[in-house]
Amino acid sequence: MLNTYFRVIVGFMVLLMVSLSYYVSINWLWFGVFIGINMIQSAFTKWCLLETILLKLGIKK
Repeated sequence: MLNTYFRVIVGFMVLLMVSLSYYVSINWLWFGVFIGINMIQSAFTKWCLLETILLKLGIKK
């Protein structure tokens, strides 16, 4: 269940970033860079802020 929520939230953030960079400012692409770096970092450290937040909200693994 956690994996499903994680994928939906990250997918939404990527679509939001693309929309904001197209309609508002190209600088919103930095948000996508942040998302990508966080995902790479979590692959090595096995820690992700979004996962921690979802677990505290009561989402089951």
